[in-house]
Amino acid sequence: MSLSKLWMLAYRDLGRNRRRSILTLLSVSFGLALLIWMAGLIAGVLEDSLQNSIVFRTGHLQIRASSFEEDKLSLQSKDLLANTEDLTTRANALNEVKAAAPVLWAGVILDTLNDSASLQLYGIDTASPIYTPIQTSVVAGSFLTADDRDGILIGKLLADSLNIGAGQKVNLAIVNADGQPDEGTFTVRGLFSTGIPSYDQSSVFMPLSKAQAFTGVAGHASAIFILLKDQADTDKVAAALQGPGVSIVTWSSMNSLLINAIQAGMSFYVLLDGIVILIVAVIIANTLLMAVFERIREMGILAALGMKQRQIMQMFLLEAGILGLLGVIIGIVFGLGGVAYLATTGISIGDKMAAVAGNSFALGTTIYARFDTGQFAALSLATLFVILLAALYPARYAAHLEPVDALRS
Repeated sequence: MSLSKLWMLAYRDLGRNRRRSILTLLSVSFGLALLIWMAGLIAGVLEDSLQNSIVFRTGHLQIRASSFEEDKLSLQSKDLLANTEDLTTRANALNEVKAAAPVLWAGVILDTLNDSASLQLYGIDTASPIYTPIQTSVVAGSFLTADDRDGILIGKLLADSLNIGAGQKVNLAIVNADGQPDEGTFTVRGLFSTGIPSYDQSSVFMPLSKAQAFTGVAGHASAIFILLKDQADTDKVAAALQGPGVSIVTWSSMNSLLINAIQAGMSFYVLLDGIVILIVAVIIANTLLMAVFERIREMGILAALGMKQRQIMQMFLLEAGILGLLGVIIGIVFGLGGVAYLATTGISIGDKMAAVAGNSFALGTTIYARFDTGQFAALSLATLFVILLAALYPARYAAHLEPVDALRS
């Protein structure tokens, strides 16, 4: 019997119990669509988290003194960079570098009449393009200028929690480079809102020169913060900037916790994919087994008329193939539609949830999906393959029925 005739028999057999066939088809479609939605959403969350961390926290590269330890935010001269102007000029001269600027970090406590908060101080070059995202996110007051001697910039979420606003004076307390406690009165020049609660609630900015004077580091900086035009050039630029007395730290090492969390999350996601695909495979196998039991006498007649075991097996595999292929096509359509919706509208998770997740992930208050065509194609092919694999047992069972026993059934 030709393959075309087997296709016709398989198609006709699926129409015998349309309700069962449609429900099976919908199960395949919904299962694949769900996998594509999850894949797109996870890809969006992970990519956005990493890029937010790079833009706002780590950069693609940092030049630091060899002895600097980020978790200590040391203000000792041995742990800081002294020749910041030369290093910044050298970095900006590279074609692959988008922008480079010195930054000074320190731990401070912001005090108001009624409350206080422990924050990270950023002494920044206010003219650098690196801080354009901060400048464009100012929602009240104004951005800092290089010659501002008493202005600071804080997050709107932090300001709201402390009940302060733009133009109000606050105290900043610090342990300076000499190891002595010090404090100063500053004016909240503006409020910013990047949409990343964990960042907006923990950061305070002031001009680099004022931060150096306030901390007593006399022209030193914690690091040279570097953004690249293309992330793929990280190793090339790192090699070009190597020099005595400094260490070059890349985005991958600075975001190692996030990357490890991504890898762990992807392992769980693969397990979840396997469970969903396995459920779909069981549904297909069950559908075909029911079809076999309903048509045992028919199988006996076909075998008695000369249909070979191989052809009977092919007929049931074709039935599974039709269900699987149609289900995959419908699932792709609905899955891509769902990803497109999530990529434009997103899902709001609120300030509190984003702040909690921000301990590991630099998440905004709204998460968006991303298109990952390679992942979507792999899921579709895996679903179709597992469906055909699950169909082997009922197809083999039908093919090995003895004609005499089948006719007596």
